Amino acid sequence: MSDVVRIGSRASQLAKTQVTEWLTPIAQQFPDVQFKREIILEGGDQDRVTPTLAEVAKTTGGSAFSTNQEEALVSGRVDVIVHSLKDVPTSVHEGTVLLTTPGPREDVRDVLCGATFDDFPTGARVGTGAPRRVAQLLALRSDLTVVPIRGNVPGRLAHISKSVDAVVLAAAGLNRLGRMPEVHQVLDLATFLPSPGQGALAIQVRADSLAARLLSGTGDPQVDACVRAERAMLAELRGGCSVPVGAWGRIEADSLLHLSAAVTSLDGMTQVTATGAGPMEDPEKLGFAVAADLLAQGAVSILESIRKS
Repeated sequence: MSDVVRIGSRASQLAKTQVTEWLTPIAQQFPDVQFKREIILEGGDQDRVTPTLAEVAKTTGGSAFSTNQEEALVSGRVDVIVHSLKDVPTSVHEGTVLLTTPGPREDVRDVLCGATFDDFPTGARVGTGAPRRVAQLLALRSDLTVVPIRGNVPGRLAHISKSVDAVVLAAAGLNRLGRMPEVHQVLDLATFLPSPGQGALAIQVRADSLAARLLSGTGDPQVDACVRAERAMLAELRGGCSVPVGAWGRIEADSLLHLSAAVTSLDGMTQVTATGAGPMEDPEKLGFAVAADLLAQGAVSILESIRKS
């Protein structure tokens, strides 16, 4: 009898596509294993009224997009969870681990759908529910009216021309769904850093489980180093979905791991940035160093004011 590994994910088409992306090479690598899929609804999927992801996280007691999946994993209902890494808290549930991050990583950038910055009239309405995107939009154009929207990718795109002039989305999701032709502008990483982990998948398993042992040699060490640096920086800042922190880790031609990061006030008026480089073998050290630079420049006051609001 073959081993059975049960894979959990959210219900959206994007989540299902991400499972397929990860599972296709894995199933070829382990032809004697039977992989079964299971859908798990999250607070961010079920709550369409609460206006912000931060509020959903407060009401669910954790991440708006990973808490229920972690509970299903811990209880043994599923053996593997395939997440969008940017939705996973920096501290995962006790008794679980993240495997080496799969590669290749999708496009890390954010995009505008509906219009470009140059097309925006004064006071243009731009849709997003992410505090980081709100802050970064206002840092670039303080006149914009940011409209809180949530939902899956098709649902957010549907707001264009009905309630907003444009929406901000991740290029990774649009690429995975084949909807990049709907993009009007790809936002420059020099001024619009993505969420830590954006574009990457996270594979979460119970520690010492069959799935953990089976899949222990999978993943891409370079992608893993990049996202570990980003997440270490975010953890040092005690950040999460409600904190406007952007980060981008990459291996450059010098073979070093480079990390760029930014913390922006919610009104876009104050922003601190930092960059650093170090060996790929110690990504957490780089993440901590960049976080320390941000804090020394005044990020602590930005973060404290956000947490008090």
